[in-house]
Amino acid sequence: MIPPKPAARPDRVSLLRYLKLFRRDILSAQPQRLYRAWMAEFRTPFFRSYLLNQPSLVQTVLKERPDDFPKSDRIGEGLRPLLGNSVFLTNGETWKRQRRIIDPAFEGGRLRDTFPAMWAAGEAAVARMGEGVVDVEPEMSHAAADVIFRTLFSIPIENEIAAQVFDEFRTYQRTQPILNAAAFLPLPRWMPRGHRVQTKASARVIRGLITRLTADRMQEIKAGRAPDDLATKIMTTADPQTGETFSTEEMVDQVAIFFLAGHETSASALGWTLFLLAMFPEWQDRVAEEAAALEGPDFSVMSKLKLSRDVFREALRLYPPVPMMVRENTCPETFRDRGIRKGSQMVISPWHLQRHERLWDNPDGFDPGRWQTENGKTCMREAYIPFSAGSRVCTGAGFAMVEGPLLLSMLVKAFRFERVEGRDPVPVAYLTVRAKDGIWLRVRPRG
Repeated sequence: MIPPKPAARPDRVSLLRYLKLFRRDILSAQPQRLYRAWMAEFRTPFFRSYLLNQPSLVQTVLKERPDDFPKSDRIGEGLRPLLGNSVFLTNGETWKRQRRIIDPAFEGGRLRDTFPAMWAAGEAAVARMGEGVVDVEPEMSHAAADVIFRTLFSIPIENEIAAQVFDEFRTYQRTQPILNAAAFLPLPRWMPRGHRVQTKASARVIRGLITRLTADRMQEIKAGRAPDDLATKIMTTADPQTGETFSTEEMVDQVAIFFLAGHETSASALGWTLFLLAMFPEWQDRVAEEAAALEGPDFSVMSKLKLSRDVFREALRLYPPVPMMVRENTCPETFRDRGIRKGSQMVISPWHLQRHERLWDNPDGFDPGRWQTENGKTCMREAYIPFSAGSRVCTGAGFAMVEGPLLLSMLVKAFRFERVEGRDPVPVAYLTVRAKDGIWLRVRPRG
């Protein structure tokens, strides 16, 4: 059996048709040839873009010369109402300063400190999980948001402000396309960006709520009664080069991306992992057997969840939460004997790279055992980038690789997840790779 994959578009379509498809869903807007191409060029009247699948080119852009290929503002055009000037959108010295302040909060020792909060969120997710036919996507969104609030601000999702942020974000994520018109058209800075009214309203509400949380934490820090969580660590960390800390406004930007990246992407990954385990029950039974080792919130248990980690890793390969990343070259380049103008868009697609037919054995199949093979180990190094790679690798990658296997194991230990006939999910890309009409599974208590 092959897990669901969106149908590719015809190889040649008009620019207008492509833009309509892209705005609706960036996955089905792409041609089948991208699963075999090392590089593909796309031309519009305003810019050229190049999708890069050749591992050496991906390494050049992400690892060897990242400063020559900053993040493209075309992605930021759609996300800036919510994310402001966050680390996800910035470049150059601003981005480097932000990472110097943020990264210490996600070091290995800090992960160990946040583990009890993750465990508590997992227990709450198990307690909330209903029986019968359940859409597990909103359940996983709830669980992932709970993890974020418990680890960042030491509050559960049931907290009044946390619950409001979560509810408002569900409105935001369905109204915000991955790109808006300004991503395709070279609009001057003063011109309105064409964001939907509801999108802008939701972003204002979310940022207002985050501002309340952040301002309250600032006061707690000053009073010496702030909990030792991620928010306190980030807000009290000074840039080692300048000695400055984040202002309240800067911290609001960062919390917005922590919530977006840490909640939306984790929810996507967990939902698809549960579906894959329902589709392949023999793997689910093995994960449940391994999960018997879970007894209490002791970080050392993570060393026993090897199979769960490989299953989660395989789900991230097939359904990377962020399907495409866009960089812009700052000087002329020559890739594969082709001249590339300055200012072109360099598209790196985990979705295509991690299913590339010339790199992976059984690229569309679900096989957690691949990570123990030579092909899997080679592709892990060269063609596996669900969290990006190089200096701009997601700062929360290690966090996600603890959260995902842990919550997965806790859920599978308590429940059996089964496919519902005729209701297999269809992948689409909104802010992340989600299911068009949800991920509906039959949930039964495990004996």
